[in-house]
Amino acid sequence: MTALATPHAESHAEDDHEASTAPRADCVADSAGGLTFDVTDPGEAGTQDAAHLLLRRRDADSAEDYVRLPLSPSADGRLRAALPSTVELAEGRWNAYAQVAGGEPRRLRPGVNDLRSLVDRAPSGSRGHVAVRIPYATKQGNLSVRSWLRAPHAEAGEIELADGAMTVHGRIYGTSLTDAAYAEAVRRAEPGLVHRAEVTAEGPRFAFGLRHGLLAESGPGPWDLWLLPAGESGPRVRLARILDDVADKKAIFTYPVVRCDTEHGVLEAGPYYTIDNDLSVRVREAQGGPQSP
Repeated sequence: MTALATPHAESHAEDDHEASTAPRADCVADSAGGLTFDVTDPGEAGTQDAAHLLLRRRDADSAEDYVRLPLSPSADGRLRAALPSTVELAEGRWNAYAQVAGGEPRRLRPGVNDLRSLVDRAPSGSRGHVAVRIPYATKQGNLSVRSWLRAPHAEAGEIELADGAMTVHGRIYGTSLTDAAYAEAVRRAEPGLVHRAEVTAEGPRFAFGLRHGLLAESGPGPWDLWLLPAGESGPRVRLARILDDVADKKAIFTYPVVRCDTEHGVLEAGPYYTIDNDLSVRVREAQGGPQSP
């Protein structure tokens, strides 16, 4: 990983001509966590032997925030770069560029993303960590890759809402659940304020419940959910949902809320995913919208 060029940070205003002529990349994801990029028209003809795909982490400030992958001719006339699952990609958002013969990197536009292998993915976790890379189109229409690297990882699954409570089902990767396992809801603004929930486990799978009213008693504010697979003697693992093909779940995965009468007024509480796809519970002043039974 070498920083041979420093692309500009992503701009909120792009030139229409540059956008229409920018190279494009089709992406294929594999179940192991690798990505293949097929790039069209990366630059001047005759320089393809010196072409690279450059990944730059947002707000990069060191050589480790750049990954250069050689672009080689493929059978269909395009150039191909491979990012194997064995190449570590730090957690964050990575902007994608094509660079030819030492010239200025050119921002890549997204083509077709084949992410079918990521749906309902269940990695072995044998390496002690879970690596996830999901290519996606930014708001400006550019190609970026969202990367997660979690060791260990607690994958959130089905969330049941009933009788003013939520039950979270999930699976642990990279470690084992013990009889001492429990979950925590931690108030983000007051990390010392914690509610503990009993965990039931069967192999790597777990479940726990939380009552919305209990969290609402402290007033508006988000609560972050953690799993302690070995209790106080082991790691605290942030619950998240990353083992699928959805890069940003916050606006896509929505859940009904529960209204709670508290000394702070009528509040509503319900689960949601953060911008990092971590699972949290939002408590806020009651608004219109669907409520859970």
